[in-house]
Amino acid sequence: MQPLVAAEMASRSVPMRFMANGRNTGTVFMSDYGANLRRLMARFDLKIGDVIEQTGLDARTIQGVLNGRNQPQSHTLHKLATGLNVSTDELFQDPSLLAHRAFDRETNPVVDEVIAARPELFEDWTEADYDELYSRFGTGGELTVQGTIQAAQQSNVRRALYEKVAILLETAEGDLLRDFVNLLYDRVVLTDDDMFPE
Repeated sequence: MQPLVAAEMASRSVPMRFMANGRNTGTVFMSDYGANLRRLMARFDLKIGDVIEQTGLDARTIQGVLNGRNQPQSHTLHKLATGLNVSTDELFQDPSLLAHRAFDRETNPVVDEVIAARPELFEDWTEADYDELYSRFGTGGELTVQGTIQAAQQSNVRRALYEKVAILLETAEGDLLRDFVNLLYDRVVLTDDDMFPE
């Protein structure tokens, strides 16, 4: 297969597989980088000059990403994410899923109120944490103020537990923790033999 030239790449989306923050993000189309950069620029009310200043990238590189003309290299994506103070995952978003995100945020307006009133609950939250919160629903519809607070507190407890587990797995206690988790898992997960005894 012949390499694509810039004109061909500009005229169609080129699929590529990528990893972000250690997990497979699936297929990303080059034009998605431009859509994601435009979305971030709109979110932070930035102009191209602002992006150039904050990232240290030149105008031609930024224009190439925005227009989908060139394949951004990993160091370019890292500079964009660092300069815009966002996770690199933000540059790998699937635009077709962004409509779901917007819907979730419109149908759970009380979440915005709780975020503004209780910012201490949301320290160090990632975009994925917010997405998960906005996508929740309470009994009969959108979340209430109390339901939002409880969901945020549960997320914080879960995240703290994950951090502790990650640390323990790196110690001499890692094998013991793995065995314990497997034991608990086997106790609560039904197998086919449990469901369909002979």
